[in-house]
Amino acid sequence: MALSLVERFTRLTELLGQWQSLWRPLPFQHPEPPWAAGFPEAVHALRNLSDAACERAQQHPFTDSPLAAWLPVAALRELVDLPQRPVSPAPLPHAWNAYIGGRKWQQISAFVPAVTLAPGQSLIDWCAGKGHLARSLARWHRTPVTALEQQPVLCAQGQALADRQGVAVRLQVQDVLAPEVTRWLQGNVHVTALHACGDLHRQLLMLAAQAGCAITLAPCCYQRTTDVHYRPLSRRGQALAETHALHLDRDDLALAVQESITAPRHVRLHRNRANAWRLGFDRLQRDLRGIDAYLPVPSLAYGRLPERFEDFCRWAAVEKGLELPTQIDWRRRERTGWQRLGEVARLELVRHLFRRPLEVWLALDRLQILEEAGLCVDLGIFCPREVTPRNLLLRAWPPDPSRDPPSIDTPGS
Repeated sequence: MALSLVERFTRLTELLGQWQSLWRPLPFQHPEPPWAAGFPEAVHALRNLSDAACERAQQHPFTDSPLAAWLPVAALRELVDLPQRPVSPAPLPHAWNAYIGGRKWQQISAFVPAVTLAPGQSLIDWCAGKGHLARSLARWHRTPVTALEQQPVLCAQGQALADRQGVAVRLQVQDVLAPEVTRWLQGNVHVTALHACGDLHRQLLMLAAQAGCAITLAPCCYQRTTDVHYRPLSRRGQALAETHALHLDRDDLALAVQESITAPRHVRLHRNRANAWRLGFDRLQRDLRGIDAYLPVPSLAYGRLPERFEDFCRWAAVEKGLELPTQIDWRRRERTGWQRLGEVARLELVRHLFRRPLEVWLALDRLQILEEAGLCVDLGIFCPREVTPRNLLLRAWPPDPSRDPPSIDTPGS
């Protein structure tokens, strides 16, 4: 029997709370994870994984998991197994993708048919950028779309694209966090947002709950919030978190969006080198300071990483006010960093196991806001993870039988 959303939310809260001492600590910051003494066999199994086995577990954490003997792998897998939205029998015309990047177009192509309009509803696109999603929505649903975007430059560029293509989209300069945004949520409206980040989609959820309007949302970047500590948004979420002593901060929220599609080889090599060097410097600074504690180093934009490990360490030392000795075995220090990178990748598999459960839990907390406001809700997946790992789809609509969304929408001209 399929789990109800409330059952899924309750059970996920239990497991996240029960196991948070394992998935919250960052192996990058701890030479030995705080939980290692309680799970010596699991640590041994992880450290003895081959590179290939480690990579498989990173990509598919619930398949043949090396942690199944110690952690609730099967239960977590069941709880994140959400229904896939049916694929539209008539895909969006390829001609509509002008000026849209390939991966973004794939996301839009999957998202647009999942937006189901009731008779008389007007469409609002939240955080619209240049209006790429809005133009596709207007064409597919054969209805005008109002697109809200804070940046005037993007509004101007998007309006020019819509006018050039003859699409009924009106871009409006609007900070969606400003109080006057409520004027757009009056009447029979359906608000859409594809990957609105953090507080931007939280604002939409709160206002949609107050207005009782329909919403189709793919949330993203939960950690982009002004709140240092996460307080569940729904009453049910607050009660469950208190019952199971689940405590989350902004760094914990970042775990939910750490999964990414496979990057190009040169990007992966660059990222691995940067992480290995950070870990090599981490061991060096612990030895120099005589303090066995992680010392955060500022991030470097892509392309700004020094050519040599020694130069990176000298830069990091200046940033943190450390004086380096004249004699350092840089080759040995760099080897230490690469060795630590392999250990961290294996120990991170514990966190990977809870990554998707945390993301689903956050989505369910958001849905509960809408359900507590009297809206009908559902949660599913709108595209394969290869298109985007941020593929959760939250939908809500007023409880009118005539407005229950059909399983498939039909295309416009």
